[in-house]
Amino acid sequence: MTIIIDAKEGIDYEKLEKAALILREGGLVAFPTETVYGLGANALLKDAVDKIFWAKGRPQDNPLIVHISSKEMLEMCAEITDEKVYVLIERFWPGPLTIVLPKKNVVADNVTAGLSTVGVRMPANKIALELIRLSGVPVAAPSANVSGKPSPTEAKHVIEDLMNKVDVIIDGGKCSFGLESTVVDLSGGEAVILRPGAISYYALKEVLGNIEYSKAVVEGLSGSVPRSPGMKYKHYAPDAKLIIVKGRIDKRIDKINEMKKKLELKGYRVGILCFYETAHNFDSQYKLILGSMFDAKECGRNLFSLLRKFNQLGVDYILCEWGEFNLEFLALENRLYKAAANNIVEVL
Repeated sequence: MTIIIDAKEGIDYEKLEKAALILREGGLVAFPTETVYGLGANALLKDAVDKIFWAKGRPQDNPLIVHISSKEMLEMCAEITDEKVYVLIERFWPGPLTIVLPKKNVVADNVTAGLSTVGVRMPANKIALELIRLSGVPVAAPSANVSGKPSPTEAKHVIEDLMNKVDVIIDGGKCSFGLESTVVDLSGGEAVILRPGAISYYALKEVLGNIEYSKAVVEGLSGSVPRSPGMKYKHYAPDAKLIIVKGRIDKRIDKINEMKKKLELKGYRVGILCFYETAHNFDSQYKLILGSMFDAKECGRNLFSLLRKFNQLGVDYILCEWGEFNLEFLALENRLYKAAANNIVEVL
């Protein structure tokens, strides 16, 4: 039976210490971070980490990120072979940045899918940091949802997916970012972005100078073990078939309305995911607004909760408008493309 702890109004340390003890001794605890809710297990215990894969239905070759509360925990889990690590953590930690480094043997092998590297981050959420600190152990934690479904940005999403599969769910309210962390690989000398996220390319380039995207970010990856979560499998998917309609504003509006009409004539219930600026062009009772096309952070904060809202509306298809945006929108585009399994209609 799952225990639910309400921490929206503040931390009850007696309850949090009990959750930390459960975590330390091998149980599963779902907790809020600034990105999405995480499903945590003691990263030093193989059997505890195995429970994560069981609860989520997650493929065993998909590595997990280790969450820490101090620099000492970082040095416990990973080899610091590049001074740029300290530059990054000084600028961005606590925060939504995961750094991939050579792994130390103390971390259970199933955390890293057998890889010699481990992704580590320090979350910028007081509940998460205090939970990890009180547990006294690094915490392996993917998103707290059924594998492949939209990531949870509120405790109710975790309850929908994992009730009675985990020991504790801590309700800390809505996550502030709503998209997962940026993942940067520093294990091989050159800095490489394996997964775009809340920390932008521009912010990282300002600190590091030279940094590139992994080809897998835009081209996809198959047939090998992914070096980071979010690289290989279809993720974040709603129940309905999601189709991205990409092109100039006028062209994509016309195409969406045309596709909607054809699908509705066949008896399908069609949802539309659009921007504030274009919403008046779509006539639908199943229309949801992602945010402003000029505000990547707002759109990112809303995405996963809206995909789950479409599940509640019971639509068969979701038509999502998209265009040519700058790199600030790359994390959002990455999640949308994964959710749609790269099902994209381009209009010229």
